[in-house]
Amino acid sequence: MGDSTGALENGDSDHTSSDVLDIYPLSCYYFGSKECVSLKNESDADRVLRMTASYEAHGMRNCVAAVIVVELFKHPHLLVLQVQNSFYKLPGGRLRPGESDIDCLKRKLLNKLSAGEDGRGPEWEVGDCLGIWWRPDFDAPLHPYLPPNINKPKECTKLFLVKLPPSRRFIVPKKFRILAVPLCELHDNEQTYGQTISGVPQLMSKFSFNFVEPNAASI
Repeated sequence: MGDSTGALENGDSDHTSSDVLDIYPLSCYYFGSKECVSLKNESDADRVLRMTASYEAHGMRNCVAAVIVVELFKHPHLLVLQVQNSFYKLPGGRLRPGESDIDCLKRKLLNKLSAGEDGRGPEWEVGDCLGIWWRPDFDAPLHPYLPPNINKPKECTKLFLVKLPPSRRFIVPKKFRILAVPLCELHDNEQTYGQTISGVPQLMSKFSFNFVEPNAASI
């Protein structure tokens, strides 16, 4: 384990141990790329048609997403995926029938942020559910609440905290870029990052961040 710097962002009083989140420097982690399956090129209208057909066949779409934080310049940064140099998303995806939230998130992290080309590596540590977002209709944006007039939402997305070990290999499909974005840049920046990602700093405000400097992190 590493030596704690003793620096707690957001203050160090009135916090229980469960509210303190150890985060490690970005430099502790290795980032590489791998070949990937071609991404779907579809219009908004095509996406709505696909979601409608899926809803009629399987019901509400259930998704999970990972909130992964690292330290850079003594400030917490969120790891996000940029798709084809265009929009941003959190790592995650849709549940399979009968699959649990945590099992799905671990499967998606292995697929999208594989710990190695062969999929081997430390187990993903999935923590608390930080928030739930709802899509009232197929062409509607996600909401951090279920509108009272909606009885049959079309999508539910749960955000989970994922805690990183002192070292890990990230191997990302080539059509994705993984970026570390400071929480201060994300806050209230819906135009660039979308509602879900720009809302993460508020979800993380319950934590004090303990910046940890490992003695040695072998990757």
